[in-house]
Formats: sequence, structure tokens, C-alpha cells
Amino acid sequence: MQIDILCVGKIKEKFFRDALEEYKKRLSRYCRLCEIEVADEKTPDNASDTEVRQIKEKEGERLLSKMSEDSVVIALAIDGKGYSSEAFAGELERLAVGGTSHIQFVIGGSLGLSDAVLSRANRRLSFSAMTFPHQLMRVILLEQIYRAYRIQRNEPYHK
Repeated sequence: MQIDILCVGKIKEKFFRDALEEYKKRLSRYCRLCEIEVADEKTPDNASDTEVRQIKEKEGERLLSKMSEDSVVIALAIDGKGYSSEAFAGELERLAVGGTSHIQFVIGGSLGLSDAVLSRANRRLSFSAMTFPHQLMRVILLEQIYRAYRIQRNEPYHK
């Protein structure tokens, strides 16, 4: 399985980079993982609704340019479907058994995802109704993908 993490912006904090590297190392025995970062836009303080929409559209265009036509695109969005870890593992397994060989998870920038990206997505995934920093969301996503593979194989992992 090829799994891409499409995301806006770079990870600046070393502790997030270290956590991502650890999960990438752990996942290397289960799948091919690729992080694809696109540039983020500067958001002015007190940005107008029009400025917010324009920023999301620019970032969205960059994300869309990295999406593969043959992939299943899963957008991380607050209004997406929530899963338990076991149900998420089952969903990834159903995709693989159903012939999906390429999944692209999409994490937006600080303002979220554009309507065009959300429209392109085959699914929307929510980890919580809460808002998380997009850097932290990358770590959480990789941890849950790793946990899903462990669950699928009945391998021990802390609860």
C-alpha cells in the first residue's frame, strides 16, 4: 500500500519532526509512506472572509496538483466521519482488500481545506470535533495509521 500524507506547511518544531520520523520508521514495515508538503500562505491578522477564502483556494490548488487520479483521497475535516481505532483499521483493510493500492490523506493549513479539495476527497475523516494544530495532526494521523496496521495483524500495541 502506498500512503501519502499531503499537507500544507513545514514542520518547524524538532519534537514534532522527531515524532514523525519515529512513526515513519515504524510504518516502513507495513506500507510505503510519503509526506508531500506544499507551501502555506501568510495569513494576515484579522483576515477578512474573502482573504481567508483566497488563502484556502491557493493552498488548495497546490494540494490538488499533488493528488493522483488513481488514489483514494481522505481529507481530514472536523465534519468528517469519526472512527474508533479498530473501525479505522477495518476501513483501511477494506480499502486494501477492495483493490485500493494508493491512499492520500490530506491535512489543510491553519485555515482548513478549500471547498475544491473537500469536493475531490472520496472521504472525510474526523479525529475530533476539536481543532488541533496541523503539525500535531500529522503526528496523530501517523500514529493512528501505525496503530491500524498493528490492529489488523493482531500485534500488541499499548492501549
